[in-house]
Amino acid sequence: MRVVIAEDSVLLLDGLTRLLAAEGHQVTGHRTADELVAALSRTTDLPGLVVTDVRMPPSHTDEGLRAVVHLRSLHPRLPVLVLSQYVEQRYASELFAGDVRGLGYVLKDRVADVDEFLLALDRVASGGTVIDPEVVAQLVARTRNHGLAGLTGRERDVLGLMAEGRSNAAIAERLVVGLGAVEKHVTSILTKLDLAPDGDDHRRVLAVLRWLEHAPARGGRA
Repeated sequence: MRVVIAEDSVLLLDGLTRLLAAEGHQVTGHRTADELVAALSRTTDLPGLVVTDVRMPPSHTDEGLRAVVHLRSLHPRLPVLVLSQYVEQRYASELFAGDVRGLGYVLKDRVADVDEFLLALDRVASGGTVIDPEVVAQLVARTRNHGLAGLTGRERDVLGLMAEGRSNAAIAERLVVGLGAVEKHVTSILTKLDLAPDGDDHRRVLAVLRWLEHAPARGGRA
C-alpha cells in the first residue's frame, strides 16, 4: 500500500517511514501541510492512506487537520489517520463532521504500541473508523451530564467502544460478555439517546459521534 505521511518532526517522520516500509508499504513523507495538499489536490493517483499530524508549520495550530478536511472534500473516500499530541475535542468533532468512513483520530502515544497502531492503519485504510480510546473516554466524561445520566456504567462502556468503531462481536470480546448481552446494551443505548437502531456500523458510529458533538467544546489542551 502507498502511504503518504505529513509530519514536521524529523524523528517521528523517520520512525513512521521505517516502520511502514518494514511492513512492505511504499511511503512518501512531507514536512508541511501545504506540501501534502499540493501533492494530492491535483492527482487521481491517490495513496491508500494519508497519515498527518494535527499541528503543522507555520503556526502549529490546525494546519494538518485543515489540510485533510480540504483533501477529503476533493476526494471523499481518501482514507486519513490524524495524529494528535493531546485530546482536542474541537478537532475531533471537526474531523468527523462528515462521512466517517476511512477516518481515524489517534494520539501519538499510541504509535509506541506498534501492533495496535498497525491495526489502526489497516482499519482506516479498509474504510473503517478509528477513534483513540482516550479521546472517547474524555468525550464521554464531558457529556456525562448532558444526556448520559440515563445510561448505566456498562452502557457507557459499550458506548465508548461503539464510538471507537468496534463491532458488537469485538465489544463482546473486549468486555468478556456474550454477544446477546452487547446487542441488548446497544439497543438500550440507542433508545435512551433517541437514536434509531441501524445494522450498519458506520451509520451507528456516525450517530454516536453526532450526539457526542453536543458536548460543550473546550479549547486548548485537554
